[in-house]
Amino acid sequence: MAATRYLYLARHGEATQDESRLTEAGRGQARLLGERLRDKPLSVVRHGPLPRATETARLIHEQLGPVEIHSSPVAGDYIPYLPKREELPSEIADPFLAWLEQFPAAEREDGPGLAVRALAEFTGPVEGDEDRHELVVTHNFLVGWLVRHALDAPDWRWLGLNHANAGLTVIRYAPDRPANLLCYNDTRHLPEELRWTGLPPELHI
Repeated sequence: MAATRYLYLARHGEATQDESRLTEAGRGQARLLGERLRDKPLSVVRHGPLPRATETARLIHEQLGPVEIHSSPVAGDYIPYLPKREELPSEIADPFLAWLEQFPAAEREDGPGLAVRALAEFTGPVEGDEDRHELVVTHNFLVGWLVRHALDAPDWRWLGLNHANAGLTVIRYAPDRPANLLCYNDTRHLPEELRWTGLPPELHI
């Protein structure tokens, strides 16, 4: 017996420059996202281990009531997939590969293994006869990786999928059906002045 999983994905709120905590705006973003999710039947909140994701998850959780909350390294900040040059369109290969080189070796080396684990833990229908709603508070790259997987896009296509701070993405995994992307990077719970942080100006719409 299998039931439907509703996977709610949120990027952490805006962080300070040293990424040690959330800014005042980031704390406001987290609380507002928690208010939006208050009436959803969430059974668990999982979050990455870094301070910005942990604090965001805690502030969301305060708005929810009796819901489990757990830290998971699988929800952390890492490079989920390192493409080979021949996988990429020729016009973007050099810029993307150069950009990926700037990240710490641990994020590039450990990331692909964590990304495989994320697919195993966070995606697909769930066992049992009751639908499950789960929230993962994570980082930009993992949201892109999971959306890419839901759309059955090439592995490298997590690149270029960008998520604003405290934006909400929801993926539905029903038995015997393809994954369904219900919403992506939804920020309607945020006032205009708190939208689109975490993204460069050219991606603000």
